[in-house]
Amino acid sequence: MTQPLLTHYQLGSDVVAFSSTRHGGYSQGHYAAFNINNYCGDSPVAIQKNREALCHLLGIEDNRLLMPHQVHRAEVAYINTSFLDLTPEEQKEKLEGIDAIITNIPGICIGVSTADCIPILLYDPQHGVVAAVHAGWRGTVQRIAKKAVEAMMTTYGSSPADLMAQIGPGISLQSFEVGQEVYDAFAAEGFCMEAIACLMPANQGTECGEKWHIDLPLCNRQQLVEAGVINEQIHTLPICTYEHHDDYFSARRLGIHSGRIFTGIMLK
Repeated sequence: MTQPLLTHYQLGSDVVAFSSTRHGGYSQGHYAAFNINNYCGDSPVAIQKNREALCHLLGIEDNRLLMPHQVHRAEVAYINTSFLDLTPEEQKEKLEGIDAIITNIPGICIGVSTADCIPILLYDPQHGVVAAVHAGWRGTVQRIAKKAVEAMMTTYGSSPADLMAQIGPGISLQSFEVGQEVYDAFAAEGFCMEAIACLMPANQGTECGEKWHIDLPLCNRQQLVEAGVINEQIHTLPICTYEHHDDYFSARRLGIHSGRIFTGIMLK
């Protein structure tokens, strides 16, 4: 069996945390080679083979590998025993329109899909709780990272100071060129634009002049700190998906009809 090549994170001895790369799967073309996202146009057969390979590597059954259908909002879903009692169709419905997923059940791998957006993993070693968060620019504006921390506090009693956080591969400041409307959206929500944005020469398309660039990893780190997570306990993978599209999927480089990185976390 082909084995997916994963980027592993060290968040604690009782948790498995990783991001998938483009290597070690069955998909073809711009989906090559490892993609398990059902919503980007890949072959269902290849997706299922990739899921089977990942589950084999993790030592879990297919129904213990969970991923929401993300829509760039700030909704949170909880994977509890009631969720696990639902039918597959009911579970799919519960995960529709969700961009952050949380559980305290061992042996359940939860994760999010990205291809330039920012994936965030959270781990509370005191209460045995994990979360996976998808933070595109719209979700970042809605402060989904902060809302995920607050959800862990409210539902599981987590203390932000105990949390370990991992920001996975995503688009960098240098590559995330945006229009004025995106800049204005961040400014309208009170972000410190001097810290997160800068003007740079236009480098995408045929436009001349300067365009705004926004630092999405930094935006989400700031949110975690604002929520009470200790800065030294927040780790960022220094990988820009746009620049490293041969190893990690980038929708800006490959188009929307391409694969997605799966960033997952599982309590042992």
